[in-house]
Amino acid sequence: MLRPVKTDLHLHTCLSPCAELSMSPRKIAAQAREKEIEIIGICDHNSAENIPAVIEAGRRLSVRVIPGIEITTREEVHLLALFSTLESAFRLQEEIYAHLPGENNPDLYGWQVVANENDEVLSFNQRLLIGATTLSLEETINLIHAHGGVVIASHIDRQGFSLLGQLGFIPSGLPLDALEISPRISLNEARKKFFYDYPLVTFSDAHRLEEIGAATTSFLVARPDFEEIVLALKGQEGRRILN
Repeated sequence: MLRPVKTDLHLHTCLSPCAELSMSPRKIAAQAREKEIEIIGICDHNSAENIPAVIEAGRRLSVRVIPGIEITTREEVHLLALFSTLESAFRLQEEIYAHLPGENNPDLYGWQVVANENDEVLSFNQRLLIGATTLSLEETINLIHAHGGVVIASHIDRQGFSLLGQLGFIPSGLPLDALEISPRISLNEARKKFFYDYPLVTFSDAHRLEEIGAATTSFLVARPDFEEIVLALKGQEGRRILN
């Protein structure tokens, strides 16, 4: 039987230097549970290192976690990559790290905290996670798909770091799986403004705890998991996007 499942698939943790340090695994899971969000997606900038901790913290509170990464392409376009398994996310992370120059300066960009499921600090990531990779838009999309992932263009209604903001258009035939709208506008407004033949979703892009759930997408699915969401994005087997 199909049922609605509420999701927020674009959350940052304290690993992203632009996120608040309060965005720790336990607190994220607790906030999602409080907001009655069944599935969250962890998409830190160019890294997946905090996902294992959030998965465990979420398991304790019955919150499903989809592994993800928000990748910055050479063109400074943000793309969400979502995966069915942690292993796939880490394999893509290896590719990203091989194409990610620079070293983080915490005084300029912020701390990049790797934490465990109990919100204890394990280490600090030294890479410049906030920076752009040397991978092109097309190369990044192909890599995500090669690792079994779904590609969603981030916050296309924003000027900064969005596909439309950076390029001014969406290249014909670009194999995206969906477009994300930020909480700044509603999906109804977005449908009137953006006439593209891609599914539209909206997530919070939360960098602070209180932002979690500021925008959510509900899917009509049989189970709260990645495979069902993929079917919903494609509109297959009765699965679909509800809002």
